[in-house]
Amino acid sequence: MFSWFWYIFPCLGILLLQILWHNNTGKTPAKKIPAGNRGIPVIGETIQFMAAINSNKGFYDFIKIRRLKYGNCFKTNIFGKTHVFISSTEATKKILSNEEGNFTKRYIKSIAKLVGDQSLLCASHHTLFSTTSLSTMVRQFDELTINNLSTWHKKSSIIILHEALKELEMLHKDIGLIYEAMLSFPLRLPWTKFYKGLQARKRIISLLDKEARRKSKEKYDGFLDYLLIKDEQMIQLTNEQIKDNILTMIIAGQDTTASAITWMVKYLDDNPKALNNLRAEQQALRQKVSCKAYLTYEDLNCMPYASKVVKESLRMASIVPWFPRMALQDCEIEGFTIKKGWNINVDAKSIHFDPMIFHDPHKFNPSRFDDDSKPYSFLAFGMGGRTCLGLHLARAMMLVFVYRLTTSYRWKVLDSDESIEKWTLFSRLKSGCPIHVTSIEEERDSPNASKT
Repeated sequence: MFSWFWYIFPCLGILLLQILWHNNTGKTPAKKIPAGNRGIPVIGETIQFMAAINSNKGFYDFIKIRRLKYGNCFKTNIFGKTHVFISSTEATKKILSNEEGNFTKRYIKSIAKLVGDQSLLCASHHTLFSTTSLSTMVRQFDELTINNLSTWHKKSSIIILHEALKELEMLHKDIGLIYEAMLSFPLRLPWTKFYKGLQARKRIISLLDKEARRKSKEKYDGFLDYLLIKDEQMIQLTNEQIKDNILTMIIAGQDTTASAITWMVKYLDDNPKALNNLRAEQQALRQKVSCKAYLTYEDLNCMPYASKVVKESLRMASIVPWFPRMALQDCEIEGFTIKKGWNINVDAKSIHFDPMIFHDPHKFNPSRFDDDSKPYSFLAFGMGGRTCLGLHLARAMMLVFVYRLTTSYRWKVLDSDESIEKWTLFSRLKSGCPIHVTSIEEERDSPNASKT
């Protein structure tokens, strides 16, 4: 029996070697998976992600560190899900254009639960931002801007972000709870940020119900009013769609625009040459529209340099640093295998600061947009079939604001700290950008005014 063992053992060894050789030569090589650290089982790198959120560098710092370590395509695990981050214009085009139907929009679970699944972030409501509705909103925002700015120069200093969000003052506390919950772990326990955010959502929805009932009997002239009426096809939004979209406009609309305006004011203060060019254009426009009480949507098309200032501000601020999608099936991106169910994120901020795309990317230079940029390189609003539906509204609001500010006032930023506010979904200055404002007209009329 012993002799049989020594006969069989070498035979089994030879057979095993043949199997291994066959497996290594008879099959195609294993597909390349993006590099990265999956972290602790189930938890992944969620703790590190949360730590970045709770720092003054902002949650994008988590992505930046890993991109520098692993390259332009890497994977990680957040909230128990595999996330791939990629930052090339070629991959961006493939993902956002989605011509092969491999991807769908996908938000972190906590965000989707807080804004609601009927939000325009997840569904299309294009008539809300038609030219007709935008024209009405431009006039309304211009009137609001005039009224607010007229009080600014009478104060010793203003916090721009606070002023821009003043219309939300009654909801401020609950909105703050929702902001903090958006990037939190989705646990429905009373002491968690996510639970408190859900409770805040309920209170806001209750207030919106009351407002909708009141508005249903009045004239249609506001955003809520446009949600309540039927469109050209006589299709009316459901109550759930109305409430989810109002919440979305408060969170993903007004807050992003307020943050963008804050950054724009800071960048212009830091760059006198760009500010002088902008002021010259806006003053020339003022002469043409002086007979009008308010700007029109058509007037905004006469602001070529201001439009570049808006684009450059959005590029540098990168308020929304990445755009999330989910793979519907196994596919390949730039030689890497992306598995079905993985979250794949277009790293817009990395592309915005790529020196191969934007020369001297850390310099504020609106004139860089004199020439058409490379396709899929300016991603402030995303691109492709899921481009941000509010992009025209956001652009319009920024142009109206910059027109009124530069033609009637001068300002000076009082705090240059660029630290990012903690626990925010969108990049916001911790300081809120305090400024001192003076009226150009009063400065001109004052006999003791210094010449500038």
